[in-house]
Amino acid sequence: MAKGTLITVAPTGAESDPAQAPGLPVTVESLIETGRSCQTAGAGLIHVHVRDGQGQPTLDLGRVTAAVEGLREATDLVVQVSTGGSVHDSLEARLAVLEANPDSCSLSCGTVNFGDDVFLNPWPFMVELYQQTQQRQIVPEFEIFDLGQVTSMKRLLDKYGPPAGGSVHADLVMGVPGGMPATVEAMVAAVQALPEGATWSATGVGRWSMPVMLGSLAAGGHLRVGMEDTLTFAPGRPVVDNSELVARAASLADTAMRPALTPEEARAMLGIVDRRVDRSR
Repeated sequence: MAKGTLITVAPTGAESDPAQAPGLPVTVESLIETGRSCQTAGAGLIHVHVRDGQGQPTLDLGRVTAAVEGLREATDLVVQVSTGGSVHDSLEARLAVLEANPDSCSLSCGTVNFGDDVFLNPWPFMVELYQQTQQRQIVPEFEIFDLGQVTSMKRLLDKYGPPAGGSVHADLVMGVPGGMPATVEAMVAAVQALPEGATWSATGVGRWSMPVMLGSLAAGGHLRVGMEDTLTFAPGRPVVDNSELVARAASLADTAMRPALTPEEARAMLGIVDRRVDRSR
């Protein structure tokens, strides 16, 4: 059982419509301000997607780099970029975001039906992404959408060695239509299949956010919350902003006697290379 809880905030994503969610941070400036407020509320890591001038998802390297550098300057959060982008992005564009020099990145461990779409993650792409993270010393977070993807993650580790930082951390994405269900049984099965010593978090999509948080805390896992994954705080009550989701997760972690990890503790747990500049200069 972990002594503390890593709280990841995923504030934007690539699916939500800003017109339906006024609190969704879609500019670099609003993303940086979200990072500040979420660190104060208890987040240790921020998972970054960016949007274009019309609020639509983009992998524009200039915007991604500005977000990474701005968050690094304004906060102490571990900055993790999404290499998933949207289901419409090319594999080449998804790889290119590593040039933004983040602390961490997502690494999805297999192709999955994503509602009516297909989220493509073929094996050669996974290998190329993993090897680039090793070369660049970017710590991957292995995204697990279904039980068989744990096997794919283990295949990467067995064939290509340990990740940058030396620690294996996976995120169980639960409740996506086409992926594993958001049930205790599915969570237990996935956790039991992880490599010995691996740490893990869990993401509950939509209405599954709260039950997945409670299940993860009970089972010794960590938490991911944010408006990428849910726009509803409670039945009939929309999310106001990301910080209230983080604050609720931190409160639950306190109740479980596993308080939120600071960004420094998160860096130590994940084996993050410190890329921050000396702000005292």
